[in-house]
Amino acid sequence: MIDALFGSKTRVKLLHLFLSNPGKAFYVREITRLIDEQINSVRRELANMTTVGIVTSDTADNKLYYEVNQRYEYYVPLRAIFADEKVPTVSHEQKESSSSKAWHDTLRALPGIRIVVLAGILVKGSTSKVDILVAGDVSTARFKKIVKAAETAEGRELNYVTLSYDDFYYRLSVRDRFIAEIITGKCVTLVDEDNILKTTE
Repeated sequence: MIDALFGSKTRVKLLHLFLSNPGKAFYVREITRLIDEQINSVRRELANMTTVGIVTSDTADNKLYYEVNQRYEYYVPLRAIFADEKVPTVSHEQKESSSSKAWHDTLRALPGIRIVVLAGILVKGSTSKVDILVAGDVSTARFKKIVKAAETAEGRELNYVTLSYDDFYYRLSVRDRFIAEIITGKCVTLVDEDNILKTTE
């Protein structure tokens, strides 16, 4: 039945493969062996899926590799359907009120934190490739632990940038393009200890 819904048995097998292995890349002949389908059919579906944006491709060692795009708009619901390891589905409101709030609070309480800006896939309408921007003197190990919790709560990998406060302040003062693109786009200011950013919440 799901084959009919998604239009192709090969496409369904590919979705199972990619969504069960986020962060892992496969080359075409490897894919054909894993899903036991004809190479032409696999290539055709990969081209369609790349056009849609659910998979991305990259070349390494003269091979073209494909992997699931965790920044795809419908990644989380598709993973809930196709991943071998079932992902719990929660409403946006439930997510905001429970798991997201938990890691937000932990991040706010991290010693040495001076700036936290959320963007990218964490903020609806954001086009930033950075999801979390942090400035301050923070423990790398503790921060990475919070990111892991955030990734579990959000159901996908997150891109983050950490800067010293002086570096961030300097970049802000010279209107550094990288920083400007994050804070002038759609974003949420979670922490602004010295009130140097315009509140976006």
